[in-house]
Amino acid sequence: LKKPNKQFSFFFSFQNEINEVPFFDIQLPYELALKIFQYLGKTELGRCAQVSRTWKVLAEDEVLWYRLCQQEGYLLDRSISDHSCWKLALKDCRTRERTLKTNWKNRIGAVSQLRYELGKILCDVHSCDGVVIAGYTSGAVRLWDTRTWDYTAPILEPMHGPGDAGPQPHVSFVRINSSLAVAAYEDGTVSVWSLMFGREPIHRYQHNQRIQALALGSGGATVATASGFEVKVESPNDRGFWQTTETFEIQKLVNFLNLVPDVTGSPVTVAAAEDIVYLLKAEDPGKILHSVYGQPVTCLDVSAHETAFGVKTFGWLLNEPNQILLYNLETSQCLKKMGNSTGDFTCVNLQNSPPNMVVTGNKDRRVRVFDLRKSESLCSLYAHQLGVSAVQMDDWKIVSGGEEGLVCVWDQRMGTKLWEMHARHPVRHVWFNSHSLITANIPDEKTPRGASITDDDLTVHRKHRGIIYAYEFSVDQLAVESVLPICRSSYDEVTGYNYNIGLAVPYDNI
Repeated sequence: LKKPNKQFSFFFSFQNEINEVPFFDIQLPYELALKIFQYLGKTELGRCAQVSRTWKVLAEDEVLWYRLCQQEGYLLDRSISDHSCWKLALKDCRTRERTLKTNWKNRIGAVSQLRYELGKILCDVHSCDGVVIAGYTSGAVRLWDTRTWDYTAPILEPMHGPGDAGPQPHVSFVRINSSLAVAAYEDGTVSVWSLMFGREPIHRYQHNQRIQALALGSGGATVATASGFEVKVESPNDRGFWQTTETFEIQKLVNFLNLVPDVTGSPVTVAAAEDIVYLLKAEDPGKILHSVYGQPVTCLDVSAHETAFGVKTFGWLLNEPNQILLYNLETSQCLKKMGNSTGDFTCVNLQNSPPNMVVTGNKDRRVRVFDLRKSESLCSLYAHQLGVSAVQMDDWKIVSGGEEGLVCVWDQRMGTKLWEMHARHPVRHVWFNSHSLITANIPDEKTPRGASITDDDLTVHRKHRGIIYAYEFSVDQLAVESVLPICRSSYDEVTGYNYNIGLAVPYDNI
């Protein structure tokens, strides 16, 4: 008799094991074994893959690794058929994340200045997902898309009404989200552009007085403005025509204005007017969320279900410290009173913070992180010399900006400063995601001494104009190109003053 083919018999038995997976002293169907393996993590799956050939096939099943990739927050918009090896895709994502964190900590990347070179002064800056909008004293509104490194800065054209001949008024506020850009001008005009339909405004409306606050919903198409004692909410109807959705009359002048995100139905607005915080709804137009006489609100931010704001004490209330109050928007109840500071809270970031966390800045030059499940601060960082003006955090780092023009990046868990950058004017805007950072230094003085009053004056010195920085930490460049401009000096300049001062560490190239 011929001897049986050992290779063929091994392959036949292996195919049987794929259908009936050996689990110690029993045989299980492949689908049932897969359900058991779905409760294992990456380490356990790697150990199981070393047991046998059958377990290796099972532990490297694409369904398991696709599910792990989704659980860790990677490639959420992909389907299981988009990659042939999801184990390798997860490994690449984790490697990329580690590289990004290293670049952040060591300030490795590229930085560019988003500069508008016509001699006018920066008035306001806002950004969303890497798209930056800026308004100037010339009335111009510009856009930059830092995601594609396209720095041509297109101009958003204003909508000219009757009698608009002559110079444009200064821009007071600008806001942007994923679909809309909004600018409010000194004369009370508000222009709305669609990012999909070109540079001409799709809507314009007018206030009789100067606009004190502007809010744009993080999603959808809703704009809220406050002028005098009036808060107006504008949004398009079902046919796409813009109209005034709500108009609210309040008792005092509004200082801060925010639209509550992710609201179904009519929009909900939170407005802080001196020492009163209003919750403005269509069904309850004059609802007061918080009011204590003699305690003005100094900062405000909202999330989908909560709002956080700072209050300042005066005179006979000196025994009460300045605090951050957290209110539930559904029950209108005060949930927490956080902080115990003699300085005023100047900024608070609730919406962009990790769950159950909030980060604040104070005039006492400290950045504080609070856990919303407790009342005491988790960490307190001595950050700036003239008070904190802007702040944002994620699960491991904090970026803060100060009145003296300093931008600091901190390791939250270690409480240590990783690096800093300085510019002349106060930092009024800070935004970052996993791989990029945008900061804006905006001058307080919009008509510096020595500037001409003519509209065609292009001679305002660069130091008076303000500046926007865009940092990218995921780019792979040459070593000389990857460091920041302040570290690129070769010490070869022999005459004149070099603003690009070279540092002794860490990028000295002598």
